[in-house]
Amino acid sequence: MASDKSNNTSDQDQENAPEDPVVTYILNAVDGGGEVSPNHIAQKIASDRSKPTDPNDIWRKYMTAVRQQAIHLARTGRIEIVRKGAAVDPNDFKGLYKLRLPQK
Repeated sequence: MASDKSNNTSDQDQENAPEDPVVTYILNAVDGGGEVSPNHIAQKIASDRSKPTDPNDIWRKYMTAVRQQAIHLARTGRIEIVRKGAAVDPNDFKGLYKLRLPQK
């Protein structure tokens, strides 16, 4: 019974925890509608966080985080991952992709 209580607390903590900043960038990017390239999101993150001494391609360091968070958001139905104009399974896609709000 104690394990049930700890699981509930963990679920509540996750719901009340602040969102990952990458999630916020993704949601802000798709908020205007249309499809957004993950490269543009990574570049925006880098431009907001980079130092003058960072190389121009520092945005590449954020690409993995953008992809991971995009997959998470797509699994929960908050966004869609799009390839060739169609939504794809977030658990099974390869190659170039874009992000958008779910189409109704």
